[in-house]
Amino acid sequence: MKIKPNSVVFISYQLSFPNEEGEPEVVEIVDENEPMVFIHGLSGLPEAFEANLNGLSVNDTFDFTIQAEDAYGVVDPNAIIELPKSIFQIEGQDTSDMLKVGNFIPMTDDQGNRMQGMVVQVGTENVTMDFNHPLAEKDLMFSGKVIKVREATAEEIAHGHVHGEGGVHHH
Repeated sequence: MKIKPNSVVFISYQLSFPNEEGEPEVVEIVDENEPMVFIHGLSGLPEAFEANLNGLSVNDTFDFTIQAEDAYGVVDPNAIIELPKSIFQIEGQDTSDMLKVGNFIPMTDDQGNRMQGMVVQVGTENVTMDFNHPLAEKDLMFSGKVIKVREATAEEIAHGHVHGEGGVHHH
């Protein structure tokens, strides 16, 4: 069976992106024992990622690069903001260890959307946070293998995620 929209796809892969010298640096490894499982066409992954897997069958290997603009886009300067240090104060707790450059802090915007911000700079009054996707500006290099492909059930398609093995278990 070939991968097509509404297939449930099990893959193992290695994700790298070029470091400052342009050499691939491995940032994530998903092995065959705990594969990534998704419904093709409903995964929420970059379209270019799914397009590269279209038509592959079990045991096929893949090796492709997605340019940054087709993956998580370019860095948006408006997503780098200064926030008053006071909003990080948790009553009676010392938050200075949390506010370290390079730390990711989960936050919620005024619309209630959850987002991850990275601490860029800590001043005396303000903290500069970067809410860009950590993979923005990065070319993503994927190599891996298709482990299993099956049809998604009508219920999985309706819910938009995989049930059963490798998926979400509803109780």
